[in-house]
Amino acid sequence: EVQLVESGGGLVRPGGSLRLSCVASGFSFNTTAMTWVRQAPGKGLEWVSSLNSGGGFTFYADSVKDRFTISRDNAKRTLYLQMNSLKPEDTAVYYCAKGSRSTYTRDPGGQGTQVTVSS
Repeated sequence: EVQLVESGGGLVRPGGSLRLSCVASGFSFNTTAMTWVRQAPGKGLEWVSSLNSGGGFTFYADSVKDRFTISRDNAKRTLYLQMNSLKPEDTAVYYCAKGSRSTYTRDPGGQGTQVTVSS
């Protein structure tokens, strides 16, 4: 059974930073591309970032490029999202997902982690 457990969200002021984590189980993590997506209040899912299984190729939405960094530790089966220079429009529930930008699937039981950027 695929499980993806996100953590690290919180309330932060504009310009602040947060580091999200996602611990994966139930599949071959080190051979699987991974993705972060987010859902702002009243809006649909938005793709944020993806990286390949080895972590050497990364991809970002224009809205987060140069502010967010995706990475992974395959030994720990953990995906990360370092978020810097946060803006109010980054406020959303963040989810990690198994797969690339075009093929990702979420854990249906995943709770996500809430990020709120507000002064």
